[in-house]
Amino acid sequence: MSEWIKVCALDDIDAEDVIRFDHGDRTFAVYRSEDDEVYATDGLCTHEQVHLADGLVMDEIIECPKHNGRFDYTTGEAKGAPVCVNLNSYPARVEDGTVFIQL
Repeated sequence: MSEWIKVCALDDIDAEDVIRFDHGDRTFAVYRSEDDEVYATDGLCTHEQVHLADGLVMDEIIECPKHNGRFDYTTGEAKGAPVCVNLNSYPARVEDGTVFIQL
């Protein structure tokens, strides 16, 4: 059964940025777009397991800090070498100024 997990206040994530969120033994990346939409993906690059929250967000792309692989953070789709395996993505929402993701 999936559940909605509280991540942080929306204001804790700058527009066009990403934060790391750890829950249990898993790491997630939670993004805030320029238009205040929120998204969530696995938090580790599928190429070498580097934390994506240390990467660069440009438009709807997260760039891994190690080898510059790119993913579309709205879908998890791998968009640039050396990554070729997509990230899992998770439903995210904002309720009363608080960000939640569904696991």
